[in-house]
Amino acid sequence: MLYLLLVLLAASIPQLFVLQNKAIDVLKGRLLVIAQEQQLKEIKDIKGDAVKPDWGQQIRNYVFHPYKMVKDVRSGFETSNVGAVMDGDALEGFIEAQLRHRHNFTTGK
Repeated sequence: MLYLLLVLLAASIPQLFVLQNKAIDVLKGRLLVIAQEQQLKEIKDIKGDAVKPDWGQQIRNYVFHPYKMVKDVRSGFETSNVGAVMDGDALEGFIEAQLRHRHNFTTGK
């Protein structure tokens, strides 16, 4: 009887290792899926909501003809000095308007 018990135990031990290895593989797979989901969430948090660059999604409009105007759509600031804006000399007004717009947006005014 004791001999039969030892034979049964000896036969089941390799099966336990196989089952243990399969369980570890399943656990590794689940952990990999969780890690990938966390990584995708972090990337999405960093990128934010991406807006497709399409017609009507402009931040600023530049008009050269028949009249001259540059208008920031978000803040509503506009100037007729297109040349200075293109040269980078007249950007202060746009920066200030954007800062005012952002401040009003965050404070709810």
